[in-house]
Amino acid sequence: MKIKLDENIDVRLAPIIAAAGHDVDTVKAEGLSGKPDETIYEPCRADARVVVTLDLDFSNPLRFDPAATEGIVVIRVPRPVLPLV
Repeated sequence: MKIKLDENIDVRLAPIIAAAGHDVDTVKAEGLSGKPDETIYEPCRADARVVVTLDLDFSNPLRFDPAATEGIVVIRVPRPVLPLV
């Protein structure tokens, strides 16, 4: 599976996910930190990557059509720290 970790997901998860056999990229590594959500969504859609984020904006199907992507995973945790995610 091809995955893109949004900037609000700890980059230390990338090697853990990669060790499980997935192709992982990060918003930070692509130089997209601080860019609008659409700027992150479109390359993920074009590259067939699942977006993994803590950003509730991505949960709006009218703004970000999940059917046009490989998937959008919005993680909700009490505190976004590595052990909880």
